[in-house]
Amino acid sequence: MKILLLGKNGQVGWELQRALSPLGELIALDRHSKNYCGDLSNLDGLAKTVELLKPDVIVNAAAYTAVDKAENEPELSRLINSEAVKTLAKSAEKINAILIHYSTDYVFSGEGEHFRQEDDKTAALNTYGQTKLDGEQHIQQYCSNHLIFRTSWVYSTFGNNFAKTILNLAKTKEKLSVINDQYGAPTNAELIADCTAIALTQTLKDKSKCGIYHLVSSGSTNWYQYANLVTKEARKNGIELALKELNAIPAIDYPLPAKRPYNSKMNNTKFKITFNAELPNWELGVKRLIKELSI
Repeated sequence: MKILLLGKNGQVGWELQRALSPLGELIALDRHSKNYCGDLSNLDGLAKTVELLKPDVIVNAAAYTAVDKAENEPELSRLINSEAVKTLAKSAEKINAILIHYSTDYVFSGEGEHFRQEDDKTAALNTYGQTKLDGEQHIQQYCSNHLIFRTSWVYSTFGNNFAKTILNLAKTKEKLSVINDQYGAPTNAELIADCTAIALTQTLKDKSKCGIYHLVSSGSTNWYQYANLVTKEARKNGIELALKELNAIPAIDYPLPAKRPYNSKMNNTKFKITFNAELPNWELGVKRLIKELSI
C-alpha cells in the first residue's frame, strides 16, 4: 500500500509519519519538498503529484491555521483550506484512493453547552472556520471514499501550542491571565495519529466506515483550567516556575481579530464505537506531555 502524506512537519503530520509508516510505503511531503509537490497553494502541482504517485491513501495534515491572520488573508486561507482540498478530493476520486482530512471544531457556532454530534448544524464564526467547512463539503461532494476527522485544541511535544506557550510564560512571568469561558477538549497529536492508523486499517477493509468523525479527547475544560493543570503538573515534575498568580478572565477582556466559539465540545462516541477505539480523558494526555517536557 502506498500512502501520500501532506503536511509532514506539522504537529499531527509529525506524529503521522511514525503511525503510518508500518502500514505501507509512506511518501511524506511538506510545502518545501522538491521531488513532488506538497505545497497546497499549488493546485496544479498537487494534482500532478497524485497522478504520478497514484497512492492508495492520501492523508492531508496540511492547512492554513493562522486563525487571526486569516481575517486579513481570506483568499490564501480559502486557497489552502478549501480549493486545495477540492483538488485533492477530485484527484483521489480519479484513482479510487481514500482521502483522510483533518478539520476543526471551528466549523460550529459555539452556542449552547452540549457536546456536538457529527451531523449537528454547522455555522462557522470566522474565515478560518468557514474555509475549513468549505473543505469538508468539497470532500463530501467529490470524493466517495473519505475520512474527515474534526479535532480541537491540538498539542504535542513538537511544534507550538497552548500548553507549551503557557509553560514557557510561567517560567518567566509572575502573573498570567487566561480565558475561562471557552470550552473544548485538548487533544494530543500522538492520539490523533494513532487513531488515524486504526481507522484507516479498518476502513480499507470496510468502506462503509467512511465519513465524518469527531476525533478528540474525552471530557472538556476551559483554557484557564487547562493552564492551571499545565502549571500544576510542571511543578509536580520539578520544573521551576516564576508564576505566582494565574487569573481567570472572560474572553471579552481579551479581544482577538477572529471570533472564537465559546463551546467547542464535540461528542466522540461515533469514533469510539465505529472503530472500537479508546479516546482517554484530556487530562491524561496533558499530564503525559508535561512529564515528557520535564525530562
